[in-house]
Amino acid sequence: MSGADATLAAVAREETGRLVTALYRRFGDFDVAEEAVQGALLEAVTQWRRDGPPRNPAAWLTTAAQRNALDLLRGRGRRRQVTERLAATTEEAVPAADEAVGVDADDRLPLLFACAHPALAPEVRLALTLRAVMGLTTPQIARAFLVNESTLAQRIVRAKRKIVATGIDLRVPDDVDGRLPDVLAVVYLTYNEAYVASAGGSEDRDLGADAVWLAGVVARSLPRKAEAWGLSALLAVQHARAAARFTARGELVLLRDQDRSLWDRRAIDQAGKDLQRAAALRSPGPYQLQAAIAMCHAEAPSWSQTDWRQIATLYGLLTDIDPSPVVRLNASIALAQLGPGQAERALAEVEALGAHLAGYHLLHATRAELLRLLGRPAEAAAADRQALALTSNDAERRLLQTRLRRHPLTDGS
Repeated sequence: MSGADATLAAVAREETGRLVTALYRRFGDFDVAEEAVQGALLEAVTQWRRDGPPRNPAAWLTTAAQRNALDLLRGRGRRRQVTERLAATTEEAVPAADEAVGVDADDRLPLLFACAHPALAPEVRLALTLRAVMGLTTPQIARAFLVNESTLAQRIVRAKRKIVATGIDLRVPDDVDGRLPDVLAVVYLTYNEAYVASAGGSEDRDLGADAVWLAGVVARSLPRKAEAWGLSALLAVQHARAAARFTARGELVLLRDQDRSLWDRRAIDQAGKDLQRAAALRSPGPYQLQAAIAMCHAEAPSWSQTDWRQIATLYGLLTDIDPSPVVRLNASIALAQLGPGQAERALAEVEALGAHLAGYHLLHATRAELLRLLGRPAEAAAADRQALALTSNDAERRLLQTRLRRHPLTDGS
């Protein structure tokens, strides 16, 4: 990434949400506000690459976005309304903040709640958040998530129309507890999709770091919400392992084989602090439990020295809250590490999930690992081939192909 692109990525992350919110409140049109900021970002890509970043990048972006907003409104025949709105001297009433919202709540938080509104389809919430809150352009989002650009653009247009038609306000809702899971899910999905994108080699911006940053914004703005701190801890510790997740050739490295000296210990320490803040609020939830599991891995000197009994216990608690098939699949992996005889139990758990996760490649990859551990290599190879057929991710496919080359057995061998 060039110096101009790095500067733009940093400024976009910090300023996009603020600009969209400010322009919306000034002009009363969400679509115009969002389009104006996107236009400014695209202008910056061209001009900054050619001339270098300006002395004050944030001010440059603000000026360009404001100019774009006025041009858009004038082009839509709304010059008179714009003049009247700008001439108005009365201030709009500011809704009372929920007591759980911090006094220094980030001004991007209302926009994030709007983009994660339950009236919007889940896949649209993610795309709109990445554009309106985090400043990614439509081509960047499309490349990162391997989505057709025109299809993605249509989703975003429909989402903005839905916001206008539904009358979704840019404010933190009174029912923070009821709506917070939607916001946290979008942030979590951002990181999850970023991880998959980086594994496929299609990433041109560190979306994982963006997601970690956004989780921190939410947690600091809602300091009394334990799950917000839990998600911040989870993403921080996950991202701390990013440097060890791939080889120099782009090959995926599983957790047990990673060079732990490459892990970001400062980020892991921060994740531990966030998790302690969550625990102090005495309101346990799935993100906190996932973060605690990730911290067990992060604090272990090696795979063999991992506290698997603690991890299995945490998975038991997580399964009580979220008995979804994917959680149960992950729990079975921990179970297999507890000692002799546990691999058979783990395999039975995995095979019981087959009806629910038949099309999920990681079910078959996990089953292959357990079968190989139990000395059933032919069945393991068949399971790896099934996993390979079900994933389109380049890095995962290379990993499975490497496994099959090392264990080239067939069902009849």
